[in-house]
Amino acid sequence: MAEKDAGRTRWDARDSVPVGMQIAGAWSWRILVVLGVLAVVVFLIIQLRLLVIPVMLAVVLSALLVPFKNFLVRHRWPTWLAIVTAEVGTLVVIAALIFLVATQVSSGFADLRSQSMNSYNDLKAWLASSPLQVSESDFNGYVTQVWDAVQQDSGMLISGAAAVGSSIGHVLTGVLLTLFATLFILIDGERIWRWVVRLFPRKARAATDGAGRAGWQTLQNFVKVQILVASIDALGIGIGAAILQVPLAIPIAVLVFLGSFIPIIGAVLTGAVAVFIALVYNGWVIALIMLGVVLLVQQLEGHVLQPFIMGTAVRVHPLAVVLSVAGGSMVAGIAGAFFAVPVVATLNVMVNYVVGGAWRVPVPTPVSLAPPEPHASPEALDLSEPKDPPAHD
Repeated sequence: MAEKDAGRTRWDARDSVPVGMQIAGAWSWRILVVLGVLAVVVFLIIQLRLLVIPVMLAVVLSALLVPFKNFLVRHRWPTWLAIVTAEVGTLVVIAALIFLVATQVSSGFADLRSQSMNSYNDLKAWLASSPLQVSESDFNGYVTQVWDAVQQDSGMLISGAAAVGSSIGHVLTGVLLTLFATLFILIDGERIWRWVVRLFPRKARAATDGAGRAGWQTLQNFVKVQILVASIDALGIGIGAAILQVPLAIPIAVLVFLGSFIPIIGAVLTGAVAVFIALVYNGWVIALIMLGVVLLVQQLEGHVLQPFIMGTAVRVHPLAVVLSVAGGSMVAGIAGAFFAVPVVATLNVMVNYVVGGAWRVPVPTPVSLAPPEPHASPEALDLSEPKDPPAHD
């Protein structure tokens, strides 16, 4: 009787909680578990960023180079030669861009220094004649105060130089890891993916394999389309700068090309650099015209290229793009902003594939087209006419 009463008491206590609260509680602890796992994953990525970033960069680079390697193999190139061509060709293109930018900047360094001094003197004259009435002695006093502050913080500068040296070492290590990982993805990417799929439970392998391949196809489309859009932006702004006779037109075009891989933020920053150089060298009239060219190219990208080209390859809402870029930049800086959109687009396709359930469709057993063996009987091959079942009284 006591046990019955205790059981009844327990039942009454559970039944006194509203059904909505029970459902909310069930959802709440599951959401907390998922958020906890995501927090641990993000923490590990941040701690291992010197390893994670090169690997992710290698995956993005491989999404461009694997189709090129397969194209060469289909045209009867040896596999090793196709891999070497893809890897070395990438290095040659990057080295050529760096050499071109360095040559242009070094050749115009003297003019850059003299023009900067002229702009500095013009700024002092404008401040003196402006309503602020900043005299030359006041301006020199402000400059002296800034220089004194820099000298007082020399220890911070030394530590910053050490950090820069360490960063250079990290960059070189990351470049080597990226090249190494890219090489092995080109060589043995299919077998690496099969090994990853085998890490999952047997019942989840079909969904994992299908989702991964769908995400990989989306990533390939994203990289190819993004290179096309970045090239159009770079050509448009670079040609505009050359027509307006803005110095450093080629470095501006290369900077716009690289910045276009970071949606929204990259376009704004690189466009601001182009307008600033035009303002320093050519005056405010050419700077306004350069601003118009930048806005025209960016409007063409945002309203024509992105919807018609990018929209067919990567179906991600613009709000998701903005939020993912902002979140990625807050979590991991420039690297987070760079990887935000491809990661979101790939995950979106993978989740939709799993939810769609296409992986549940059983694959039909392939029919063998090989001729039967001579000694095999019709009964063994199951090619005889079906017999009627025996009659029962």
